[in-house]
Amino acid sequence: MSKPLQPTMTTAYFVQCVISFVVAIGSVALGVIYLPIDPWVRAFFAVSVLYTVTSTFTLAKCVRDRQEIASMASRVDQARLDKLLTEHDPYKVDA
Repeated sequence: MSKPLQPTMTTAYFVQCVISFVVAIGSVALGVIYLPIDPWVRAFFAVSVLYTVTSTFTLAKCVRDRQEIASMASRVDQARLDKLLTEHDPYKVDA
């Protein structure tokens, strides 16, 4: 049975993702803060941005969980197939 390759995340990639997220949220926050609008509209925009961010995290978690479930099912199916292949004897004659 061959062991599937597990994708790995490098530290540089993780840092790049974190920096990108911080820059994106920071720029949106600055944009909302400096908009020439009433405070209640600014507050509405801020809450909307926070809701979008939390929804994005939730969606990313759901996609990751679905992928892990599919990967787990694939590994179980592969293990069953490997067991059947190792137990199969093509030269065995049924009596």
